Amino acid sequence: MTTESSAVSGAGAEAAVPDPVQDWKSWHEQRVFTVSAPYGSLSLTGTHWLADHPEGRLPGIPGVWREDGDEVVLTAAAEDGLTADGHPLSGEIRLTADRPPNAESRIAAGERRLVVVRREGQWAVRDFDPDSAARRAFLGIDATAYDPGWVLPGRFRPYGDSRTVQVENADGRERGLGLAGEISFTVGGTEHTLRAAVEPDGSLWVVFADTTSGKESYRFRFLRPAAPAEDGTVTVDFNRSLLPPCAFADHFICPFPPPGNTLPIAVPAGERDLFGG
Repeated sequence: MTTESSAVSGAGAEAAVPDPVQDWKSWHEQRVFTVSAPYGSLSLTGTHWLADHPEGRLPGIPGVWREDGDEVVLTAAAEDGLTADGHPLSGEIRLTADRPPNAESRIAAGERRLVVVRREGQWAVRDFDPDSAARRAFLGIDATAYDPGWVLPGRFRPYGDSRTVQVENADGRERGLGLAGEISFTVGGTEHTLRAAVEPDGSLWVVFADTTSGKESYRFRFLRPAAPAEDGTVTVDFNRSLLPPCAFADHFICPFPPPGNTLPIAVPAGERDLFGG
């Protein structure tokens, strides 16, 4: 009885150990599902900054949109065909920034979702269309199979104070990128560092390039390591290198890698590009 119970317990404990290969496959499948969802990254067809349209008329979007301090005021007529919270909109409504998921944005134009965003004090409206050309043409994400050799021990060293550097964004404008510290790790006996931001949940966010960028992989990628341990140790898993949103649609404003974040080595791991890209 005791022996059988121990055997069952041991088998259960063994089964509980995650298989890193299967775990990566599940992560990859979820990524493909998320970006190709009706209101995922592939469906973004426009980002319209209100400051660029002082008259309040946005290209291809009904209604009149204007900013008013911490809100956006939308004025629409019945014939504009807009809905707010699922109900026909006629008149004026005051809006704040939408929170994900995009499918739950307050304003819709038929099947399209009009998402209100704010970046560095500037208001914009994003147009997500499930029938976008990019979503219809999507063939999948080209990613390298899991390689345990690219799961690296690292250490995060926070700066004394957060730093902001100006970097070019995918839309051609320069914007501030906040950086909170550096991750160090070793590849082939050589130490490398990447400058990182810290997300509200404590996880890290890195924008990086390497010698494959723009050739065997997209021009830059993201990496999102989990929150470091109390002693600063962190796992740097390049198998989970991510394509930035602007790889899926031209209308995202992804920041380019900050100075120091272009590695002098090839990182043949993680997401590389879109199939057919």
